[in-house]
Amino acid sequence: MTTEQLQQLEDDLTFTTFTNEDALNLGMELVNLAKQDGVNIAVHVERNRVPLFTHLMDGTSEENVYWLHRKKRVVDHYNHSTQFIAARFEENGLQHDQHSLLAPEDYQAIGGSLPIRLAGAGVIGSVTVAGLTPQLDHEYAVKGVKYFLNR
Repeated sequence: MTTEQLQQLEDDLTFTTFTNEDALNLGMELVNLAKQDGVNIAVHVERNRVPLFTHLMDGTSEENVYWLHRKKRVVDHYNHSTQFIAARFEENGLQHDQHSLLAPEDYQAIGGSLPIRLAGAGVIGSVTVAGLTPQLDHEYAVKGVKYFLNR
């Protein structure tokens, strides 16, 4: 996807409210989607950099926790999805881990983390998936947010 398409996707996934209960329900939506598909993921949801939901399904490990945090830090820093930031760098012939001036051990612009954008307020948090490929992590995060918003 292009950065324009990814920006439109982020705009389309805007929340009207986001409570602690919403974080729990969004996290559970993602876990349930993964169970239906027979895959194991790690999920992390934050609001204002406060963790509200974290779950590592069987088959995931401590390494997935590191990936969750590396990805979500990109959203915290740029207020865009990790997929958007990776695409923006690639469209300019660059790689985030080599050209961003951010430490790659702390920031990874690979698919899997989306901003939680609140209408009228902007980005207030993030939802992050790890455990699969970056593209599949991104797709799960998008699918989970879409299901949640369309309930």
